[in-house]
Amino acid sequence: MRNFKIIIQYEGTRYQGWQRQDSTENTIQGRLERLLGKMTGKSFVQVDGSGRTDSGVHALGQTANFKLDTDMSAQEIMDYINRYLPEDIGVISIEEVGERFHSRLNAKGKTYVYRIWNSALPCVFERRYVYELAEPLDVEKMKAAARRLVGRHDFKAFTSAKKSKKSTVRTIEAIDIEKRGQEVVITYSGDGFLYHMARIITGTLIEVGLGRRRAEDIEGLLENGTREDAGALAPAKGLCLVEVRY
Repeated sequence: MRNFKIIIQYEGTRYQGWQRQDSTENTIQGRLERLLGKMTGKSFVQVDGSGRTDSGVHALGQTANFKLDTDMSAQEIMDYINRYLPEDIGVISIEEVGERFHSRLNAKGKTYVYRIWNSALPCVFERRYVYELAEPLDVEKMKAAARRLVGRHDFKAFTSAKKSKKSTVRTIEAIDIEKRGQEVVITYSGDGFLYHMARIITGTLIEVGLGRRRAEDIEGLLENGTREDAGALAPAKGLCLVEVRY
């Protein structure tokens, strides 16, 4: 069996997230697996992604891998996939890798970007990729709060996942917040992200920027906070997985 690593881009607007589901065929993983099964004549080809993006979240650089018993070249596989994928999903690179490579288990870090259109004017052409927020944000206050989140912490207050034995400790390497015209762009880099973590942090930073909570509140959330103490879940459409690092 040969192991192939691919990098995928997708606009997540009309999909129910990355992970295959029994209740719908409309997921990114499900689409890829069915297409590879058709290509190879197999009943099932498993595609492992670096992580599960939520319904409505986009990707510029999602990484996945799959194993095939095939004589096709990597380029032929990529050409076939892109010929039959819908126009809002595309494979932008493919390479054959060692049999032990796993896109999730071998990932060392990820970068996400969250885009906020901070204007009372509509964002007509980018509306699928930004969260439109008319109330003005205080970016400097948001930066002050973000600095308190950088480092290795227990992010249990910043996940929607139900209680489990899995660790909620993660390392955020950097949070960069920039004002670009009418947009406020937040870039997150870390060793991994919990379920809804980037979107809950974004919602919390937005509340700081609106003056509804203080930057100093972050320490309490990290020390003994619960999900109910943190900010609202920011809309999915503003979030994009930019890169997975190995």
